[in-house]
Amino acid sequence: AHIKTWDEINSITQELKHKDKSIVFTNGCFDILHAGHVRYLETAKSFGDVLIVGLNSDQSVRILKGASRPINTEQDRAYILAALEAVDYVIIFDQETPYDLIKLIKPHTLVKGGDYEGKSVVGQDIANELKLVQFVEGKSTTKTIEKIQNT
Repeated sequence: AHIKTWDEINSITQELKHKDKSIVFTNGCFDILHAGHVRYLETAKSFGDVLIVGLNSDQSVRILKGASRPINTEQDRAYILAALEAVDYVIIFDQETPYDLIKLIKPHTLVKGGDYEGKSVVGQDIANELKLVQFVEGKSTTKTIEKIQNT
């Protein structure tokens, strides 16, 4: 229900803007969801009315993280994200960056992790504002995988 196609998200965002709703966009792999991800998404949602999450497809995760990733399929990752209270819509993208998706949505606020401090963020030329959110210390999918492997 919350997982949308590009065409659907295009209609939805136009309708939301017509109703003067502010749209927040963030993106990521969200491979093994942990408390850090959830807190990050809750913070992102607090910046506006509607939170849209761009989800890297399996293909784009492999490009970014290597052949052993993702652990969970794009369908499973999308389903879990869509079940979170903070997340209004999830949309999967195949490209290496979400630039085309951001161009389609034209969000008011673009949210990225604090690790982007001082770096240029893809799509910041399109959104009205960029917010950087600090990640929760010590929580990461990579660390979770390492812990499992070392057990």
